[in-house]
Amino acid sequence: MTLTQLNAFVLVARLGSVTAAANALGVSESAVSQALSALRVHLGDQLVTRGPGGMTLTQGGSRLLASASQIVVLGAEAHAAVRAAQGAPEQLRVVATSAIAEFVVSPLMEAFTRRYAGSVEVSVGVAVTKEMGVLVANRLADVAIGTSETSDPGLALVTEPIFRYRLVVVTAGEAALRGGPRTWRWLVDPSGTDPGTDTGQLLATLGIPENRIGVFPNHTAAWAAAADGAGVAPAVEHLVAHQLRRGELSLVEVPGLPMDACWHVTLLERQYRSAAASAMRRFLSTPEAMQLMRSPAAGVPPSRFRPPVYVTIWS
Repeated sequence: MTLTQLNAFVLVARLGSVTAAANALGVSESAVSQALSALRVHLGDQLVTRGPGGMTLTQGGSRLLASASQIVVLGAEAHAAVRAAQGAPEQLRVVATSAIAEFVVSPLMEAFTRRYAGSVEVSVGVAVTKEMGVLVANRLADVAIGTSETSDPGLALVTEPIFRYRLVVVTAGEAALRGGPRTWRWLVDPSGTDPGTDTGQLLATLGIPENRIGVFPNHTAAWAAAADGAGVAPAVEHLVAHQLRRGELSLVEVPGLPMDACWHVTLLERQYRSAAASAMRRFLSTPEAMQLMRSPAAGVPPSRFRPPVYVTIWS
């Protein structure tokens, strides 16, 4: 029985599938399945079984989950203690939804690391909404920035609002749309497939058929396609302000929009979080961070801007 096997089991149990656990860890499904199979053999119990409603814990799996979670946490704390003894910089692992990672995370991390040069080692990953609380609770991430509050009260996490914005829908500047929202072509980034994001919830509320949704690698590509007349795209209003002013994009009237929304940060409860995570939480409340979230392109000179770094969170 290894820490990796217990880690895989905890994530399968918390996220509900091998696929979700593999996505969260940044490894193949076969790697997670092999780790889970080895643990099953070692303990002589199936631990989790697949049913019509998804994965279900066996009685043994239910009893193991709490202990396994504690062991995973202790393993992470041991790793951090050894790094500290070696004089290594403290790690700060940040996960964010794809839209936030695309525009906001890099300028924020650039500004944060300037304040703590040499003392904090920052890495960034992308996660879907339901993964975020699980990653933080199991010490696979220190800070999660997303659009929703963590829904599992058993994870001992704190989720706080950090920035308010408005969700709008845009299309080409001179476009004349016909029909209703369900007949339009909707252009989204990967967060549009995440039911926990504002975009995912908007599409579900409007009842947009799957065959009317086109998924692009990022928001920038989706908005460019909308500007070319390929359809409509959900957008964070202040992030498309320049395109709206130039007439490249125009606002689309959609029931319920513009919609007030909020970015949230999720961390461990104060007594459990690392010094680096606490420092990041304080930084997110500063005027500098607020300005970067409001106008991220203005926060870092183009020559110094770095796109989000997508890292494997497997350990």
